[in-house]
Amino acid sequence: MEYDFSAILLGLTILFGVIWGLDRLFLYKKRQAKLAAAGKEYRDPVPVDWSRSLFPVVLIVLLLRTFVAEPFRIPSGSMMPTLDVGDFILVNKFAYGLRLPVSNTKVVGIGEPKRGDVVVFRWPGYTCHEADGKVVHGGDPECTTPVPRQNWIKRVIGLPGDTIQVHDSQIIINGKPVIADEVGPFKGNPARTDDNLLMSYNATIWNEHLGNVTHLIARMPERGPTPPIPNSRVPSVVPQGCYLVMGDDRENSEDSRYWGCMPETALAGKAFLIWMSWKGWGTGGVGFHRIGKLIH
Repeated sequence: MEYDFSAILLGLTILFGVIWGLDRLFLYKKRQAKLAAAGKEYRDPVPVDWSRSLFPVVLIVLLLRTFVAEPFRIPSGSMMPTLDVGDFILVNKFAYGLRLPVSNTKVVGIGEPKRGDVVVFRWPGYTCHEADGKVVHGGDPECTTPVPRQNWIKRVIGLPGDTIQVHDSQIIINGKPVIADEVGPFKGNPARTDDNLLMSYNATIWNEHLGNVTHLIARMPERGPTPPIPNSRVPSVVPQGCYLVMGDDRENSEDSRYWGCMPETALAGKAFLIWMSWKGWGTGGVGFHRIGKLIH
């Protein structure tokens, strides 16, 4: 089951606010006068006392998560070597505009994603085209199941209006190949699942020069081909209001090549900092060398 923490926070904020507000409007004065007449010390009922104490706390957390920064945990290796499994990151929630909680509706436009940005977004699902030409989205390649509510993280490759071609790890943007320089073989801990996968396919690490951003990617062509762009779900020209996103672990990332473009309306924010890294018991523990690292 997927839990929407923003929805839970919003619900608790409303609940505590309503209990406290209604009590102060209709019950507080009568209760205070009754206790004063009886010579007793005034105390709020437990539900009201809890609501009065928790309402400002929950409201502040909701506002910070919605409009300032929100923490996320990296669950998979699709963004290795930039982001490792177990990294805890902070996401700038106002980089691409202020959005309402739960609905994610943009209310104030501030900026737009740039090529090379690492973005968090609500996964839109697979793009499917019905016989009548209608575009639908689903949680499986045939679009027969609902899209689960999941937050994903990828790197922006294509902007609206770009002409994109992708053949395995080779990317061509508006007719110009993206340059990458080989760094060397991937070195990791074979006891960790994602590290072991990269090592078993003789992965290599490269410096990719994507616009103004230079970042690391992993390549393991021995694992087999990945879907090219264009394909049945992804046109060569990126539609307006959409972005093409890919993981930095190029042969181990389910991204726009598989399910289509990422709509602007699905954006949650821009990843900018690793504040904690946990590699697991017996497989590295706390990754102190990653804490405080900026995300590029």
